[in-house]
Amino acid sequence: MRKGIHPPYGPVVFRDRAAGYAFLTRSTMTSDRTVDWEDGRTYPVVDVEISHVSHPFHTGTARVLDTAGRVERFERRYGRRGDA
Repeated sequence: MRKGIHPPYGPVVFRDRAAGYAFLTRSTMTSDRTVDWEDGRTYPVVDVEISHVSHPFHTGTARVLDTAGRVERFERRYGRRGDA
């Protein structure tokens, strides 16, 4: 890697506020806010809206939309486009 062109890469805590879950990983993201982690060290913390703990796909609360059925129902109700 060329020196001086890459952002610093270090430990960061990502915190999912909706689920009350936080995890420590490495990233190039930074923050002015910090948090005292379980190991006694202080790390920058980045708040995220959604993580694997609160994402509907991973929690099993995702809904599958039947788009083909919805289109057919719309066409039955209002007619096809171009029909006069």
